[in-house]
Amino acid sequence: MFSKIVVGLDGSEISKTALRLACDLANKYGSELYLVHTPEPQTVAFALGAVSGYHTATTMPASEKITEAADKIINSGKAIAKEYGLSVTHAQVKRGNPANAIVACATGCGADLIVTGRRGLGSISALVQGSTSQQIGHLAKCACLSVV
Repeated sequence: MFSKIVVGLDGSEISKTALRLACDLANKYGSELYLVHTPEPQTVAFALGAVSGYHTATTMPASEKITEAADKIINSGKAIAKEYGLSVTHAQVKRGNPANAIVACATGCGADLIVTGRRGLGSISALVQGSTSQQIGHLAKCACLSVV
């Protein structure tokens, strides 16, 4: 039913829960697993040790800190997949709007399903613009699953 599953990661516990659910589905359907992370100030700060709920970062940290945080988030995702006996087909870190990056990955690989956490580390702007998972639901041409 699902041959390719794309998972958006931001380092939050809910995104890890979404990945675990995607891994369960991937095992059931023999799916390939794709991970996407789009660094934002709050995800970088959180990945580098800020406390949960930290939303005061408003400017993007230095390039080496972004890379360090992104590697940590992607490696954590790969470790979770490995717990389920899976390897990640492709993992990417993209700059820009997270919803656009996740949907672009799904379109590019021909994914059948996108899995995201419904409330991750999104910014205050999500209250006005809508969450990443809502944006994905509007843009995607495949099934979308938002995990609570």
